Amino acid sequence: MLHAFRPALYATLLASITAAGLAAQADPDRPVAGGGTLPPGWHARTDGNRPLTNVKFDSMSVGHHVTLGPAAIFWRDADNATGSYTVEAKFWQFPSDTHRDHREGYGLFIGGSALAAAGQRYTYFLIRDDAMFLVKRRVGDSTWAVTSSWTANDAILSRAASADTTKPLENTLTIRVTPTDATFLVNGKMVYKAKASDVDASGIVGFRVNHNLNVHLGQLQITKS
Repeated sequence: MLHAFRPALYATLLASITAAGLAAQADPDRPVAGGGTLPPGWHARTDGNRPLTNVKFDSMSVGHHVTLGPAAIFWRDADNATGSYTVEAKFWQFPSDTHRDHREGYGLFIGGSALAAAGQRYTYFLIRDDAMFLVKRRVGDSTWAVTSSWTANDAILSRAASADTTKPLENTLTIRVTPTDATFLVNGKMVYKAKASDVDASGIVGFRVNHNLNVHLGQLQITKS
């Protein structure tokens, strides 16, 4: 049965598609000099399997520094966590001229499996410089939010609240996993708790950084309970 054509609905859909297209055009993946290589033992995968040419991942005396191009995840095969555990890292987000209407997030992922394959799977926990956080899952090329959407929380140090907006923002992200639940914390404060069955709790843990960001990643600390 054919449904009647509804001009208002068509106009709404067209506006949504056009807005998404304009946002992408306004904030395309940037070229990054010196990209394309990774430190020994590290792997990376970009969204859409874009080339690593514009992904720069440098080892430093304390952690790693990431300058992107395309959004990507970074992991080591040895960083595999199951059962009850805590994963934590400190992040420093450097000032960027990323489009202010198109803020991007960065943080941790857990429960990674088949990360280099078509059926990649993981749950990620991101924050943004406007004091928002998000928990999301990925299976293959599909993603869906565990939290309802990006959510504000005053535990997150924001660019607006920073005394010196020229300095990097410093936030510590923690995920605590038990057989029953997964708790997500920023700077020691719980911002969200989920049932363990609602996230990918067992597998590789690592970092996720969205496109066009300049972020220093502290050491990834995994503690088994």
